[in-house]
Amino acid sequence: MADTKREIERKYESDDSGLPDLTGVAGVEAVVDKGVASLDATYYDTADERLMASSITLRRRTGGSDAGWHLKLPVSEGVRDEIRAPLSDTLPDELAALVRSRTRNVELLPVVRLRSDRDVRHLLDADGQLLAEVSVDAVHAERLSGGVGVAQWTEIEVELADDGDPAFLDKVEKRLHKAGVRRSGSSSKLARALAETAPKQKAGGPGDPVTAGDHVLAYLREQRDAIVALDPAVRQDTEDSVHSMRVATRRLRSTLKSYGKVLDRAVTDPIGDELKWLAGELGVDRDREVLAERLSTALDEVPGTLVSGPVAERLRVWAGDSPGGASARLIGVLDSHRHLALLDALDALIADPPLLKAAGKKPHKVIAKAVTKDFKKVSRLVGQALELEPGTERDVAIHEARKKTKRTRYAAEAARPVLGKPAKSMVKSMKSLQNLLGEHQDSVMARGTLRELSAVAHAAGESAFTYGLLYGREEQRAAAVEAELPGFWDDVKGAADGL
Repeated sequence: MADTKREIERKYESDDSGLPDLTGVAGVEAVVDKGVASLDATYYDTADERLMASSITLRRRTGGSDAGWHLKLPVSEGVRDEIRAPLSDTLPDELAALVRSRTRNVELLPVVRLRSDRDVRHLLDADGQLLAEVSVDAVHAERLSGGVGVAQWTEIEVELADDGDPAFLDKVEKRLHKAGVRRSGSSSKLARALAETAPKQKAGGPGDPVTAGDHVLAYLREQRDAIVALDPAVRQDTEDSVHSMRVATRRLRSTLKSYGKVLDRAVTDPIGDELKWLAGELGVDRDREVLAERLSTALDEVPGTLVSGPVAERLRVWAGDSPGGASARLIGVLDSHRHLALLDALDALIADPPLLKAAGKKPHKVIAKAVTKDFKKVSRLVGQALELEPGTERDVAIHEARKKTKRTRYAAEAARPVLGKPAKSMVKSMKSLQNLLGEHQDSVMARGTLRELSAVAHAAGESAFTYGLLYGREEQRAAAVEAELPGFWDDVKGAADGL
């Protein structure tokens, strides 16, 4: 079994390659010599270094106290989650799964071997508790694929103790700076090894966006990267990861539709269909979870004297047991050929986009026109909904308006680098409208579920009174939204004026 450790560390280098005296660091009572460990690590990546491009490292290491397989996923600057698995000859399946969104079906190869002599010191407080581990690493790097050569260097690494205060690292750094030690220019040993042993290449790469097509592709690339980066978090059931991935798929799909004058929809519509499938799969558990929370909260607000029958228990059964991790179904989706083919299709779309004539034009007019067109659709749908009497037809119309509102919001998000403040204002207006219409749709879904639960309870000979009570309250919530919508819409209607 793999286990995860949050790693907060900083790397330094100095001309002297030695460790200054750290006894003067505030809070440090003792510096304890823990001896020298010899470490031997082989790092793995694809031939085109996909993991390194995402600041991910995967290694098999012997020596030291934590020999085994280590996968490091970036969290923020200087912070990574290290996922460890026991030492074995082959890469453990659970770690392979966490990088599958990057590697797809491409083989992982040994790319660099790092051998280090690590001289370790522990910084302890007055109670003998560990504050940080400081090491001086003499590193020998050997390129194994994608280039030839070796490199050697010495670096200082300071790793915060578990549950330590990150501010303590600032105190250590202040002392190091006084001794002439500076932050390392590389984010990791692997990054430095690859840089120093790689064949020399000419500088290149995409510049700043200059056309409408450049801006749309930049937004698509950002969302594609989000889907890929969130894959490990979804597998580990990290809070909000499923929702975030679902939002990224919706943003992608909406952008392909909104900017159909920039990218040929004959090519992008099939990709949009697959994005819709992925969003649906991600939403299976999420939608029920959100609705169950809504109904449970509403039930908690009902006085006990008005609760008839095992209502809470029926809600729990309907919601299902929390798995305590990503469901096997969802992991199966992420491992499926269909999902990996979608990621490949997104890569191909961005690498060789089906650009139309408008893509080559200056961005402002093209992008503003696309956002305005989406907003007009929202305006038409809201107007239709307001003309209908309360009931099923109005519920459907409001739901359709909500979907178009969300699409307009995402189109405006993509437009912000070009349109600036007007696009930002549009995003804000559409988000507020989306929230209002979303409250209405949540009420529609809640009432449908309450009808189902009421029928089940009635068939079992239980009282359906409480379900009816909750249903009535949901009707009131929907009616409140419908009453608020005309005035709210009057405030929103001018959102497109500045585009």
